[in-house]
Amino acid sequence: MRRLHLLGVVVFAGAVIGACALVDNDYYLRIGFMMCVYYMCAAGMNVLVGYAGQKSLGQAGLFAAGAYAVALLTTRTDMSPWLALVFAAVISALCGVLIALPSLRVKGPYLAMVTLAFGVVVEKLVGEWTEVFGGAQGIYGIKSLTWNGQPLSTKQWVWFSVLLCAVTHLLLRNLLNGRFGRALLSLQADEIASSSVGVRVYRAKVIAFVVAAVTCGIAGALVAQQNQYINSDFITFNLSVFILLLVLFGGAGSMYGPLVGTVILTLIDALLARWPSAQHFLYGFLLLFALYVMPGGVVGVFAKWFQRTRTAPLSSAKCTTRIGPEGASGELLVVHGVTKMFGGVKPAQDVSFCLQRGHIHALIGPNGAGKSTMINMLTGIIEPTKGSIRFLGEDVSGRPAHKVCSMGMGRTFQNLRLFADLSVLENVMLGRHSRMSNGFFASLIALPSARREEAATRERAAELIELVGLSQLTYHPAGSLSYGLQRRVELARALATEPQLLLLDEPAAGLNPQETEELGQLLVRIGKCGVSILMVEHHMDLVMSISDHVIVLDYGLKIAEGKPAEVQANPRVIEAYLGVDDEASESATPTAHGVVA
Repeated sequence: MRRLHLLGVVVFAGAVIGACALVDNDYYLRIGFMMCVYYMCAAGMNVLVGYAGQKSLGQAGLFAAGAYAVALLTTRTDMSPWLALVFAAVISALCGVLIALPSLRVKGPYLAMVTLAFGVVVEKLVGEWTEVFGGAQGIYGIKSLTWNGQPLSTKQWVWFSVLLCAVTHLLLRNLLNGRFGRALLSLQADEIASSSVGVRVYRAKVIAFVVAAVTCGIAGALVAQQNQYINSDFITFNLSVFILLLVLFGGAGSMYGPLVGTVILTLIDALLARWPSAQHFLYGFLLLFALYVMPGGVVGVFAKWFQRTRTAPLSSAKCTTRIGPEGASGELLVVHGVTKMFGGVKPAQDVSFCLQRGHIHALIGPNGAGKSTMINMLTGIIEPTKGSIRFLGEDVSGRPAHKVCSMGMGRTFQNLRLFADLSVLENVMLGRHSRMSNGFFASLIALPSARREEAATRERAAELIELVGLSQLTYHPAGSLSYGLQRRVELARALATEPQLLLLDEPAAGLNPQETEELGQLLVRIGKCGVSILMVEHHMDLVMSISDHVIVLDYGLKIAEGKPAEVQANPRVIEAYLGVDDEASESATPTAHGVVA
């Protein structure tokens, strides 16, 4: 498929170049050139908005960074225009990092406001700092790209831009159809779940901002070099809105959405060039239309007509044998004196316990006992106020979730945190993110090592999907499955992190008795694969039937621990669950045949 796609892109680019060779009208060639420019902007913006889910209204500022970089470098130095184009991309990337850093602390409309502020600052800067940027008068004499010592003609500019767009498309496809694309999509769905499977959330956001900045900066540089002139009139808020509209109208999150949006809207823009007020009105109308009526864009409307659902399992899948280390024993995790305070509330008070390798442990207690808080502290979602958590001999207190995951601690959540729009296979492959060694540039240019990593990850994910009994649903969207099956997908995703310790936060919640029994059998099989388990659970029949060791919390305090039978007969546990303290309670035990409220 990769080779067929490459062939298709080459044929399409060749056809466009051939068509342009037959056109001599500079006006039409100029429209073709601007299509390429806008596609460059939209392709990068699609990474930021369509994949990472980060809304930006500051692309005009990044366009200006590239345009004014080549303008200043070629008019004030003897630098080659080709080298200046490369420097413009680098300078735009640095501006992307500059936007990303403050944007990492905000979300939603606040993120849009931060990026908008950047665009406004740049617009004012180039408009009013006339000594450097020329203001409305602009900068003249920008060196054009050359071929055989001669500046490129209009037709040659179109040819070069088409080739550049084709290369950009292929590189971004390599990036987005692999490890980094899945990571960006997970950010859009659920950042907490993303970090829990090993994705470095901040780094992934910065990558998205930088990619969008580089492509937009290159587009600005092309315009400046082709015109050999740039001024502040090019840098307006309307440009930022138009770039965002290209992505949303064409189809955010689709590789072909930016192309479709660019072709349609550039033609409309050319037709309405004589009526600027009509242009601005139409931009606003189409933006609202895309957001409310056509959220998937033009591509999303037609995609369902061509979508094929594959139901067969991967042929290479085979039942997995090992996940954790073989033959390991001794202490795996040691919690000592852990306390967590939220103001006056203490969901954990001086809690200490030890988990052994190869055992299934249960953490139980009434509602509000602090069980989920403890799981969140162990996995790095919450930082403990006091105490230490040692995993594999290292203190992990306060470490971010992605680092805890990469050390070998996987988890599921009390409330499902699946990436619902992704397939079962993609969800499980995301669990392997921290175990993949291919970096950004290896993925971008699809080095053989990156392709081997992707194939190995796909095969391993298929094995784990088979382990949890979902092979026939491999390509189905995870959000379309029943609740019980979604629980299994989340479990398979956690196993894909290759954990030595698996933490399950109420894995049987919402399951019927048959599903709960099947879950117990599955957890026993997972334990035999070399994975130690700590589960928070209210189903006492499940806890007592599969656990080797039970820890009991009540109002943040550890009140008992030991073997299941010992804990079941402990008077303090009986009192915590049943809420009685009379002689009759001494002979009572927690129920073993249902859900303890």
